[in-house]
Amino acid sequence: MTADTPDLLKRARTKLGRPSKSDVTAGMATGLFSIPEGMAYASIAGFNPVMGLYAGVVPPILGSLTSSTVLMVTTLTSAIALTGQSALSDAGLDPQDGGNIAALGIMVGAIMLIMGLLRLGVVLSFVSNAVMIGFSTGIALQIVTGVFKDATGYKPGGHNKLVQLWNWLAGISHWQATTTWVAIATIAVWAIARAIPKLSSLALLVAMVVVSIAVAVMSLDVEFVGDISHIPGALPSLSIPNLDAVPHLLPGALAVAMVALAQAAGVAPSMPNPDGSRSNMNSDFVSQGVANIGGGLFQALPAGGSLSRTGVASSVGAKTRWAGVISGVFLALVVLTCASLAERIPVPVIGGLILVVGGELIFGKFKDIALVWNTSKLSAAAMIATFAATTQLPLQQAIVIGALLSLLLFCVQATHGTELTSLERDEDGAWTIADVPATLPSNTVTVVNYDGSSFFAELPRLEAAMPDSTGARNPVLVLVLRTMPDIPSSAILKLFRRYADTLKSQGGQLILAGVRPAQMQAMNRTGITDLLGRDNIIPATSELLGPLDIALRRGQELIDQGEQ
Repeated sequence: MTADTPDLLKRARTKLGRPSKSDVTAGMATGLFSIPEGMAYASIAGFNPVMGLYAGVVPPILGSLTSSTVLMVTTLTSAIALTGQSALSDAGLDPQDGGNIAALGIMVGAIMLIMGLLRLGVVLSFVSNAVMIGFSTGIALQIVTGVFKDATGYKPGGHNKLVQLWNWLAGISHWQATTTWVAIATIAVWAIARAIPKLSSLALLVAMVVVSIAVAVMSLDVEFVGDISHIPGALPSLSIPNLDAVPHLLPGALAVAMVALAQAAGVAPSMPNPDGSRSNMNSDFVSQGVANIGGGLFQALPAGGSLSRTGVASSVGAKTRWAGVISGVFLALVVLTCASLAERIPVPVIGGLILVVGGELIFGKFKDIALVWNTSKLSAAAMIATFAATTQLPLQQAIVIGALLSLLLFCVQATHGTELTSLERDEDGAWTIADVPATLPSNTVTVVNYDGSSFFAELPRLEAAMPDSTGARNPVLVLVLRTMPDIPSSAILKLFRRYADTLKSQGGQLILAGVRPAQMQAMNRTGITDLLGRDNIIPATSELLGPLDIALRRGQELIDQGEQ
């Protein structure tokens, strides 16, 4: 051991923290949920249900140990299962073959890992808050609609999730009575336990245990976890990937990775870290990559940040990342020792509790939805459009639409955020803000401050706001650029060139003040420095108004020279 080893171990312990009692409870509840939910998702997508079960063992352990979003549980989701099935089908590969599953999982993990190491998490950081709220609300609705059959025995038709919701409500006559009453009883027991302070954090687990026992005692005829598939009393074994499948799976693996990462991106805003620390998208990419590579080697389907499973853990009282770790360990113990008992969990109980979790996620978004709605019509439109896309289209397409809407929002906001203001000295020598004059006065130094993003789309607005120099003699315009980005757009530099040429034709000069080093380099490369003259480009300094004072003196010198 080196001298630094104790410090490294101490920092590692600080990062991981210590599990609390509520973490243990939350981990156990989440592990139990992983049995029917994971198997159901895998079965719906045409995979071996046991592989969906195993997705709740290794991936959440590795993901929770390494994720910066400490409560995020990395496991199989319905969207990932369906996208994975599509990836294998498009490649002409058997979804029941363990080697193909291993190859897909490892490839998905490798893509996530590479994206994280290349710090491409910033791509999702550009997704606007309005778009993210629409996306995460749509995902929450998908969680709810995904368990209609489990909770009521009736699976409504309709490609759109909102249509499915309506058909489900309208088709109440098709609901199976026993299944529905078990789900209602589960929700009722949860509500009662939630109202009791000492049981509030355990409400989901209490409801699961109480109603499961009641169903067994009353010998009710409902579907059980064991009806989905037999749970083998053994841990997942090493799975060797089919390397021949790799070239065929690359496009599909990329789609699965993007769907999983986009879903995980919705977890952090919905489940902020309890200690107040900020999540890091790149770290979450890496953690999910590690989780998928490890899971792929041990018979697990691809996994990602699960909003529903994270919601379960949070609802039961998870406080640290150990809840996710314990969920994987506890599930492994259950599989080893109590597989037959786990098979006796009624599916309607799980359906009822997932309705609770999904409902809480949706209702929890109401304040955020109201905030976006009242912020601007454009943001509200982007939120609604993303929500609609998430409920109607495959998630990989909804992601693209959300990204395009975010780009559109950025462009519009960047353009409207451009502002030119005139700076004038008052009688006491203090600088005051005024409207930019419509025309430049002769033999006068006019100071204008530029505040914008240097985005090319703002050019018409900026050019229209610049003072007209027609008829002015010997005018000098000082343009303060302190807030301009380090890399200005070529359109803005072209505007400077045109305006400087116009001023020169009338004996005037353009002076740029507060130019930072990167901006100076761009102006040197593009010939702006030669056009204006090096003395007319005033570098930025640590003193806020220092460059402006220098520019004023320079401008007065030019006016004096022009009058001679």
